Amino acid sequence: MKGMGLGFDLGDVWQANWARFSTVIDVRAPAEYAEDHVPGAVSMPVLSDAERARVGTIYKQDSPFAARKIGAALVARNSAAHIETHLMGHGGDWQPLVYCWRGGQRSGAFATILRQIGWRVALIEGGYRSYRRAVVAALYDQALPFRLIRLDGNTGTAKTALLPLLAARGVQVVDLEGLARHRGSILGAMAEDQPAQKGFESALVEAFRGFDTARPVLVEAESSRIGALRLPPALWAAMVAAPRVVIDAPLAVRARYLRGAYADVWGAADGLGEMLDGLRPLCGGDRVDEWQGLARQGAWEALAAGLMEHHYDPAYARVRGRDPAPPATIVRAEALEPGDLPDVADRVRAALDGLD
Repeated sequence: MKGMGLGFDLGDVWQANWARFSTVIDVRAPAEYAEDHVPGAVSMPVLSDAERARVGTIYKQDSPFAARKIGAALVARNSAAHIETHLMGHGGDWQPLVYCWRGGQRSGAFATILRQIGWRVALIEGGYRSYRRAVVAALYDQALPFRLIRLDGNTGTAKTALLPLLAARGVQVVDLEGLARHRGSILGAMAEDQPAQKGFESALVEAFRGFDTARPVLVEAESSRIGALRLPPALWAAMVAAPRVVIDAPLAVRARYLRGAYADVWGAADGLGEMLDGLRPLCGGDRVDEWQGLARQGAWEALAAGLMEHHYDPAYARVRGRDPAPPATIVRAEALEPGDLPDVADRVRAALDGLD
């Protein structure tokens, strides 16, 4: 890593410490930032989406010189607005890290203006493109430098709800479904749209960064996809090899838990009907018609029990039949009401300690 006033070489994304800068500023267009960005970076675009498209068109259809003139005027105008709106409160000790797509004209122009004010500005060498390459190297080309343990169990065993309780008990935890904004099943879509694949991978890197590689990291057992998102190869390979701590609970207990945990799904009548229809090829039309009837009646526990008994549990059994890692230990839960979960978390924590 080079000096604070010049360039910042990301190197190994697990070790790169961009948090030592006062602010990380992404000057790319809003659409570029929305797809993915360095974790923690704030968006201060020096060209809007429309302006970027306009400059690009002039570059191709007129001349690079004309495009640079128009672009310079727009960048100067937008930079001035950011300084007036966002940066006036910073003192002379503020030290920003700035980047654009490849560390070129947009970030260079903005950094030059900031340096003329007197701030010590660093640029990410190679811009976002070098950051993305570092993420790909970490998640696609190299082995994950963390030892994983999977928290497993059939649908409705409160695995996701246990993760923050385990984190509060000192366990290193990564909530994959939370990062993916999806519960990992046909009924799993959340109110928020899922992130882009690149954004998901940046979130994964940030979630693991800073963990102690000498201690295990707990993740929920998942398939290789969560909704529309793919688990990158390094993470998936580590998960396949990871031992499993399995939560086991009776069907009635799990159905009662899902009645509350999936309240947002049960309340979305149109969306629920559409999602249930998606199960017709797998479960048969008569079965889905029965579930549609339970949904119209508001019989949520009966619906949850039927879905688990005839769809989710058999699907889990098929997947586990191909899983090379046998359960390391099983934690039995006879109740999963909110007041019961701390005790379950304590017993899972004890099981994890036994695997160290």
